[in-house]
Amino acid sequence: MGGRLTRVFRTFNIESRARREISKEKPTPAPRHRTARLDELADHREIQEEISRKDARLHTLLKDVYVESRDPPVRVEDRGGEHLPSKLEEKRLTKLGHLGDLDVKRVSKGKISIVEALTLLNNHKLHPQIWTAEKIAVEYSLEQKDVNSLLEFFIPFTVQEFPKETKKAIKPT
Repeated sequence: MGGRLTRVFRTFNIESRARREISKEKPTPAPRHRTARLDELADHREIQEEISRKDARLHTLLKDVYVESRDPPVRVEDRGGEHLPSKLEEKRLTKLGHLGDLDVKRVSKGKISIVEALTLLNNHKLHPQIWTAEKIAVEYSLEQKDVNSLLEFFIPFTVQEFPKETKKAIKPT
């Protein structure tokens, strides 16, 4: 309903409004300032001739200049599309979650996926004697200080169920 109403006002008397806008007198642009140097060059014919004239002495000197450059040939070794070993060492396989194909398969060393972060936080919460910070650092290839910070500042949610209030049932009489 609102779209129709705005469309009616938008298209109302559009031709006369367009003609009125077109027939308005346009503002004249500000005059351009002439630069002093271009004005001098345009007025002096001798300067223009000096610029366009070719100097024979300078031309011969330029012809005598010869630059010769020889670089040693560069040898590029083609290894058939192999990946660099340093890049392969930086990645590690993740402990897959329950999402299957949507899970992240490889993570850089020193980082963890969200599924792994939630898993390790929950494991530490449930069994802190078994899942210590040192064991988590070794298991997930993390630094000790990062694991300590993670365990200190990130606490997984806990679900608490409160008992329902007991209300006296009204007995039918």
